[in-house]
Amino acid sequence: MLNVPPSAFPAPGSQQRAAAGGRSKVPLKPGRSLMDWIRLTKSGKDLTGLKGRLLEVTEDELSKHNKKEDCWICIRGFVYNVTPYMEYHPGGEDELMKAAGADGTDLFDQVHRWVNYESMLKECLVGRMAVKAIAVPKEISSAVSEDKKQLNGVLPEKKVLASSAKDLSPSYDWFQTDSLITIVIYTKQKDMNADLVIVDCQDKQLRGEIIMDDHSYLVEVDLDHAVSEDVAVNIAEKVGKVEIILKKKDNVHWKNLGQPSEGHNTFIKRTDRGLFYRKCKLVSKTEVTHDTKLFCLMLPKGTHLRVPTGQHVYLKHIIAGTEVVKPYTPVLPFLPLDFQEPPCHDGVHIYLMIKIYSHGLFTQALDHLQIGDYISVSNPEGNFKKSQVQTSEELLLLAGGTGFTPMVKLLNFALTEVSCLRTVKLIFFNKTEDDILWRNQLEQLALKDERFEVQFILSQPSKDWVGKQGKISPSLLSEFAKRSRRDSKVLICICGPAPFTEQGVQYLKDLGYSQEEIHAFTA
Repeated sequence: MLNVPPSAFPAPGSQQRAAAGGRSKVPLKPGRSLMDWIRLTKSGKDLTGLKGRLLEVTEDELSKHNKKEDCWICIRGFVYNVTPYMEYHPGGEDELMKAAGADGTDLFDQVHRWVNYESMLKECLVGRMAVKAIAVPKEISSAVSEDKKQLNGVLPEKKVLASSAKDLSPSYDWFQTDSLITIVIYTKQKDMNADLVIVDCQDKQLRGEIIMDDHSYLVEVDLDHAVSEDVAVNIAEKVGKVEIILKKKDNVHWKNLGQPSEGHNTFIKRTDRGLFYRKCKLVSKTEVTHDTKLFCLMLPKGTHLRVPTGQHVYLKHIIAGTEVVKPYTPVLPFLPLDFQEPPCHDGVHIYLMIKIYSHGLFTQALDHLQIGDYISVSNPEGNFKKSQVQTSEELLLLAGGTGFTPMVKLLNFALTEVSCLRTVKLIFFNKTEDDILWRNQLEQLALKDERFEVQFILSQPSKDWVGKQGKISPSLLSEFAKRSRRDSKVLICICGPAPFTEQGVQYLKDLGYSQEEIHAFTA
């Protein structure tokens, strides 16, 4: 019997996800929704064609199943018959066919690493890839046994990177007083800040992850003794030293820090790490418009997490027995109108502005959550860098509907902390006046800060609307997306439904903007 890991296949694309690159959704036939797929997987129908058998699949056997009517795909060593899933896949059949009869792990990670595919495709599991055993050379065997010696109760640094890069790898140590345990991480990287440090400490399980560009360093230990929920994080930014300070529940001397996990003390690519979730409590839910609400989630007491500007998190929720995952970009609780000092976020709450779709499986489930209920929230993801704004003189934001969400923190950061910006302009596309998110706040902000300008454009305006109307187009962009000077350093950020974003990027390029001047937040 194969040991299959428990755990939703691609959540439909959302304009609220902040990431570069992406895929377009294709129209699905009636009766091919996510809920329809869940019903099919629970119907008892044999979706693999193997009558419950699990196989060991060779590369040769896998390669034979490479047609739409007979399509097997390998993801992380497990082989799935995705033939019955073809018509249900939001990205379309062609995307699945790119990995037909082959190992699709890398392709999957590029497009939607964040998805828990195991749960959605568990009824399509054919088996595990057959792997030939490789004999371990004697010199490696002796090195392994040498590595098992304990250092301060924790295994020494794993040789994840090549030896030539070892000196650049982070390391850690720990020490104790009568009442405290302090874990010190030496990142060997300057400009370390709180956004790059994520700590979770629950029930003796300590997990500390340090983000370093496209890599991350992990300290993960089952602690030797109990600690309180209060976790402090100190960062010496100039030298890249991070301290995680825990309070002992009992003032006893610890002989060891604890038992390390498999991923402990590793420095690897973030795409190889996998996402970590913690359960957050819903503490409030308020209306923003007729179909959009502001959800406030509270982080667990032992969690230190900041979501950087331009990044998103994933929400994971069980619906009809299946894990479903969706990306959302956190916002602020409101638009601060006083930009004299950077805002001080409490570090305890995450705010999400979410449009509730009448037939949306996931958003309906969110809307039915009661105050006090819990939902799983991932670590932040995304590749937007603040330096893109810090080197610009003009910032242009193009938002369609809830594509406004990544612009909230971006607006706040730009007007608060970037002194070289001369102008910040938001072009906000919606269907009707009732759909405009935070209209009053945006208008007040434009009155308060002379650098900021907002333009509302409606595609289905009422007869009383006196503003601009239409959809994103070359003519509208040529009117509103002009450089103030020929040599101005411009950054244009765009977010909205996939067609809005794709068309907008192309129109901007046609107007002479380079790829380096455009950042698309896409799903």
